[in-house]
Amino acid sequence: MAQQLDFILHPEIESYLARTVQHKNPVFQEMEVRAGRENFPIVGPLVGSLLALFAKTIGAKTVFEMGSGYGYSGLWFASVLPEGGKVFMTDGSKRYAEEAKSYFKKAGQEKKCEFRIGDAVELIDEVPGLFDIIFIDMDKARYPIGFREALPKLRKGGCLLADNVLWFGHVLDRNPDEDTRGILEFTRLIYETPQLHSTIIPLRDGVSVSLKLA
Repeated sequence: MAQQLDFILHPEIESYLARTVQHKNPVFQEMEVRAGRENFPIVGPLVGSLLALFAKTIGAKTVFEMGSGYGYSGLWFASVLPEGGKVFMTDGSKRYAEEAKSYFKKAGQEKKCEFRIGDAVELIDEVPGLFDIIFIDMDKARYPIGFREALPKLRKGGCLLADNVLWFGHVLDRNPDEDTRGILEFTRLIYETPQLHSTIIPLRDGVSVSLKLA
């Protein structure tokens, strides 16, 4: 097994970049403090800002998240969506769903939030129409399944985004475990699918960006 990396981005560089991110709403900081206290895996402000940038760049109005926790990444998306825009969030926890709604309300974004409880790969087909952005951040072993369900639901010109695609350096392991194999297969899929133009940004734990061409 390859040596586990404690970080992908140099920690001092990451700290420097994090200091430059300007929160548009203090609710983000509240959620970050909670994540640190509870060791809860949110994407953090650097990736959150990146997600919001892609949403704004393509003029996104609808976002579907495959895995949302208590709504941190969803709030970044919502912060740049136009009036009438919607973030469809998913998680298996009813408690997280209620907490996400509370955070969205506190941030003044409650009209852009729709939380569905259950399995994201099943829930995505329950929402009619195509999405501008689909963000995958669920169980890593299921990333390939998420990919196959997401691609038909993404509009032409839309973005498929995924977090943790470097998986704390485990993508270098000689004998990868189930989660790592899921990440590796997902990465193969985004690069080998002709409909997509893909890249991986080595920010934090790695973010994949795939533009749907057709």
